[in-house]
Amino acid sequence: MSFRSNPLLQNELADWCREAGIDPARALLLTGVPESTEVTHIEEVAERVKVFLRVRFRDTKKGATPSSLLVLCESKEAVDPTRCPTELKPNPDDEEIWMVITATDQAPTMATPAGFADKLSKLLRDEGKSMTDLQALFPPFSSNPSSPESIIRAVGEILEKTARPQSDSSAYRRLRTFSGTIPTPAGDETMEHWCSEKEKRRRIVESLKGPALEIIKAVRLSSPDASALQYLEALESSFGSSDSGEDLYFAFWLLLQCPGESLSDFLRRMEKSLTKVVQRGGLYPANVDKARVDQLIRGAVESDMMLLQLRLRERKARPPTFLSLLNEICEAEEGESSRRKITATAKPIHVQGEEKVCPIFVHELKAEIQELRTQLRGDSSNNLPASSMMLEPRIKLRPPNTTDAPEAGKDFEVHALKKQVQQLQQQLVAMSVG
Repeated sequence: MSFRSNPLLQNELADWCREAGIDPARALLLTGVPESTEVTHIEEVAERVKVFLRVRFRDTKKGATPSSLLVLCESKEAVDPTRCPTELKPNPDDEEIWMVITATDQAPTMATPAGFADKLSKLLRDEGKSMTDLQALFPPFSSNPSSPESIIRAVGEILEKTARPQSDSSAYRRLRTFSGTIPTPAGDETMEHWCSEKEKRRRIVESLKGPALEIIKAVRLSSPDASALQYLEALESSFGSSDSGEDLYFAFWLLLQCPGESLSDFLRRMEKSLTKVVQRGGLYPANVDKARVDQLIRGAVESDMMLLQLRLRERKARPPTFLSLLNEICEAEEGESSRRKITATAKPIHVQGEEKVCPIFVHELKAEIQELRTQLRGDSSNNLPASSMMLEPRIKLRPPNTTDAPEAGKDFEVHALKKQVQQLQQQLVAMSVG
């Protein structure tokens, strides 16, 4: 069996042509192309063969070795397999060789049972593998790489790998590389083939199970050409919320700020509800900012002072966006929090007042003045000895220390009474001496 007539490679070429939308009669599959090869160089090497005429690069896949690629090209005219070469030498001075695979109608030989290649190709697709993974298990330069023993051994190793239970932490199959560079570099995908509609549908289906998968199967049965967006719409209508846009809009207008809830948290809670309203068609996207500000003014019952500070009522004609409004509210909340911290750490300063005047002390001073006056009147009528005119010292009550400030009138009265006592005592002493 020749390398070109290998049924596995022929099936790989046929599947690849279906995915890329290329006529297999004009398709070329090049193997062993270095990963660093430019697209223009690949096209130039292929166009050296006159039978290919004009050749255009279409797609790449990983090759048998990490540094090699499988390259899919398309010829301008149908390719005659009997006239095209089986290998290409990109540089005559080097030993590097690219193998050329073209579509052929040859039936598989007796070495490969009928239908085995189709079954193997289907198995690889079901397991998320490709012909490239199978070729990676072959020796790079085998004397007979397409022998039945090699194929059976490679299939056994593939089944052993795919039969292992994969953990949840295993890496998910990533999309191929897309850079948008023109011309498309080797190893990159074009925009048309990078994330095709088929790839979107496949990734949606492989992530479903149970009732959700049954819904998608029903959609595919009724509409085989349904798009990925129709899949999502079917899932949304079956398992999403049954509330209409009007019901969600009414619930949005009933939102109120909870006690202890900050204004920024209330705004975020509002935004979640408002997003659902717009998705269900309950509000035009152009009116979102105005509806957000109106409901914030109506529902923020715990933040009246902050609403006045933000002056949202004056800005209703040109309402801010969600991110702008959230930024303003967060800055206002940070400023208010800073002021509260400063107020909480400041300690009140109490000034030590003068001594409070005790009423008993004032009463004693008045009684002493009255007694001194009585003695002066008695001394003026009776000439008493000086020893009998001396006053016995009285115990004066000191006013208690207190932090309360006394009234100015009380201070003046006490000072005047003390002065009268001193004057009367001086008069008594003077009369006794005289």
